[in-house]
Amino acid sequence: MTEKIGVLGEKSARRIGVERVVNAPLPTVHGKFQAIGYVDHDRGDEQVALVHGDIGAERVLVRLHSECLTGDAFGSQHCECGDQLAAALRAVVAEGSGVVVYLRGHEGRGIGLLAKLRAMALQAEGLDTVEANLALGLPVDARDYGAAAGMLHDLGVRSVRLMSNNPRKREALVRHGIEVSEQVPLLIPPCESNITYLRTKRERLDHHLPHLDAVAHLS
Repeated sequence: MTEKIGVLGEKSARRIGVERVVNAPLPTVHGKFQAIGYVDHDRGDEQVALVHGDIGAERVLVRLHSECLTGDAFGSQHCECGDQLAAALRAVVAEGSGVVVYLRGHEGRGIGLLAKLRAMALQAEGLDTVEANLALGLPVDARDYGAAAGMLHDLGVRSVRLMSNNPRKREALVRHGIEVSEQVPLLIPPCESNITYLRTKRERLDHHLPHLDAVAHLS
């Protein structure tokens, strides 16, 4: 199969109901943040926005980071998620202000942890990440960004410079009333373990990953 797969599960352009519950200081190895916790009443997930500095309302440097236990916590090289999270946190500190929205319920592009592991097992047998999800009878991408937009609205953010290689994140924020004034690449050097995964993201999911052209030697 060669057709490109669109996002499944994205809701219509309306603000999803999120409620701010707590604001706590969170010192990290990258810098000091405020961890602002929300409840997503639509999906039942607990979410967090890590805010650094005085973010203002316009052209705020923002990362929407999908939860990835294997990459974020275990340092998996199957993906680049953990490195992207660290790079985003460093970037907002270097900028002096910004927001990293950490989106729970997005594991495996929204299919869940165990399903993601099953898909990874199929990838080890030769399927790509799109084919593996479809072989399991699951959507290629079930993520919804309504809660992320609701959190940004709550923080007073009107327009963002979005750290992402994924055009669908930009499209989703715009549908939910957040202007994206710029899409900022977040490119992580690939390795032998994730080059096939990254090429699939570029070729079948339209991710902007021009740096892969320089590593044609990786299998």
